[in-house]
Amino acid sequence: MKLEILGEYSVHHLKKDVLSGIVVGIIAIPLGLGFSIASGINPVTGLYTTIVAGLLISIFGGSRFQIGGPTGAFVPVLLGIMLQFGYENLLIAGFMSGILLIIFAICKVGSLIKFFPQSTIIGFQSGIAVIIFTGQIPNFLGLHNIDKSKYFYLNMKEIFENLTKVNIYSVITAALCLLIILVVLHFSPKSIGISYLLGILFSSLISSMLFSGQIETISSIYGKIPNQLPIPHFPQVTIDKMITLLPSSFVIAILVGLQSLLTARVADEMTQSKHCSKRELIGQGIVNMVTPLFHGIPAAGEIARTVTNIKNGASSPIAGITHALFVLFVLLLLAPYASYVSLASLAPVLMLVAWNISKREQFSTILKDKSTHSLILTTTFLLTVFTNLTVGIGAGLCLSLLFFLKRRMKNNHNELKETK
Repeated sequence: MKLEILGEYSVHHLKKDVLSGIVVGIIAIPLGLGFSIASGINPVTGLYTTIVAGLLISIFGGSRFQIGGPTGAFVPVLLGIMLQFGYENLLIAGFMSGILLIIFAICKVGSLIKFFPQSTIIGFQSGIAVIIFTGQIPNFLGLHNIDKSKYFYLNMKEIFENLTKVNIYSVITAALCLLIILVVLHFSPKSIGISYLLGILFSSLISSMLFSGQIETISSIYGKIPNQLPIPHFPQVTIDKMITLLPSSFVIAILVGLQSLLTARVADEMTQSKHCSKRELIGQGIVNMVTPLFHGIPAAGEIARTVTNIKNGASSPIAGITHALFVLFVLLLLAPYASYVSLASLAPVLMLVAWNISKREQFSTILKDKSTHSLILTTTFLLTVFTNLTVGIGAGLCLSLLFFLKRRMKNNHNELKETK
């Protein structure tokens, strides 16, 4: 499919792809840093993931518009695995999820995506948005010494108990970043990546000049960002570890597949094209087997970057490859400067990302319906927020199945009565 597209390729297409790749790369840098920090991981792993996953999914994936990398949907899952098992075991779980994704592809699981209830999808996406948004409150307020938990209510309790320790300099820095982003978007609604970048750069620069030593930066918490890719390495794997991490890897695989296929479906609708679900899952499997070798976290197709890619005129996988190479270029040349970015400047960016993925309109529409769909939505949402994503999706699917069986039994009963 991709070779057929490239057969009609021209210099005009190449220019569009390169430009789109650079724009998406600008968006990917702060998101890669931010999603890693929100997941309790060193921020540079987000850049490694963006580079490796972004390159490989453009080469092996089933959609020519898909942009792969770290996503907000993984934040609560990765944070939970990090807190329970640690970073090296997270890499193993990510690798195992890649194997599972290839098995899913061989079993043609991708075709089942069309049967996934919309109420469940919107419920868990909205739940993830709440977790990401509230997870950035400590960085916004400068509360960097509080305990992190995998449970939403414990994190909120910790924030409320430490409100007296709010760092006013962090609040000013975060508010300035948010203001810059909103002003840029007001005058140029399509400049999402530029607005994020300008907000982070200017607020970090001003805070370093006026509040030097008063707020936390990437380097003060995580150390300086190295300007090189790591040497491929994989932690020691044992049978016991594999058995222990199998449930986590299964959750990651399900989430990667769901996120990637939904994003590919959105890309199809925008471009009147058609992706190959089997190839997409195989591509995502390869991505998540290779990325851990470069210290990267699990990755999937990401809707904001994919939509931006399409809106900027991309027509082939070259745009995705360009986006990965652009981030690599920035890592090699500008990584030391990224170390001075304030954590307060990243908080508004992730809060806006959470706001944009929250599905507010669809959530409200289904909720007002007051039907079985609204019950499934509410259950999935609340369990995703207050327990975890696995329980939320599982409960949503079980409820959907129960209501489906109930309708079938009722229809069969009515048909039987009519026959009599």
